[in-house]
Amino acid sequence: TAGRSVQVSGYKWEEILPGNYDGAAHMQDMLDAGVDAAVLFPSVPLMGWFWGDDPFALALFQTFNDWVIDDFCAPDPRRLIALPLMPVNHGMDVLLGEMDRMLKKGAKALHIPVYPDKVWWDPYWDPFFKAAAEANVPLCMHRTSGGRDPGGKDQFQFDLPGLGPAGTVHRFFAAVEPFTKMIYTGVFARNPGLRIMDAEVNFGWVPFWLETLDTVYEKQKGWARFGTEETPSAVMGRNVFFTVLDDKTGFDLVASNPVMADLALFSTDYPHSICLWPNTADDIARSTVNCPAEAKAKILAGNAVKLFNLN
Repeated sequence: TAGRSVQVSGYKWEEILPGNYDGAAHMQDMLDAGVDAAVLFPSVPLMGWFWGDDPFALALFQTFNDWVIDDFCAPDPRRLIALPLMPVNHGMDVLLGEMDRMLKKGAKALHIPVYPDKVWWDPYWDPFFKAAAEANVPLCMHRTSGGRDPGGKDQFQFDLPGLGPAGTVHRFFAAVEPFTKMIYTGVFARNPGLRIMDAEVNFGWVPFWLETLDTVYEKQKGWARFGTEETPSAVMGRNVFFTVLDDKTGFDLVASNPVMADLALFSTDYPHSICLWPNTADDIARSTVNCPAEAKAKILAGNAVKLFNLN
């Protein structure tokens, strides 16, 4: 409810929603809200990406990865989709080794930080990207989560009134910088089978971004060095994807921008304190009232089935 008072800290264990830590409870909450399957983004273990190549970070990742697949997702691995954390700062051999270990456990996707110690548009990552493409598993990141952004956009600041909520707003545009640089430098041209999803960024801003992305490319390609020879927006829905919440502006734009139906996957953000649960169906109805039926089906289910190879 708008304006309600929220308790920030001091909860007892028995007051925590069991869906936070128990896979069976999580799945029941999903089914109660009409959600068939969910990709599970972790929270606390993300701190390991701040620690560079610290051995403890690697141990943290591996411990979480085993737990989320073997324990949390055990009630139904088809509906609960784990996101194992990739140790991207521990060298390519360690990274590829943990990736292979998780794939053998049945992982359908892998979690990467937004800010690895070496930026994603560096060709250093091509062996990892090639391996992900060959395994047909998408890489997933989340807004500004994971690693340390030199510009400080990853930090939640509360020293002045309004800074915390301001971060919530500007993080919806967090995908613009990394994806623009990856597209322009040729990451997807070199790795055409690579698929990356950025979560919880909505998509009402996408039409302007795509127009700008293509316009700048066309105007500058006569002299500027680009790593791609195709129209930049061609990667949308093929290599680049986003998850969206109750973004009615975005859903309203789908009719006039059909590509938006191919790049978006619906998300509830459960079990955060502000999420589209438990009245998920009502939230969907309000947001998609002007969205064409075929596009709505893609965003609510079809794109997820394709991206995560669900069956």
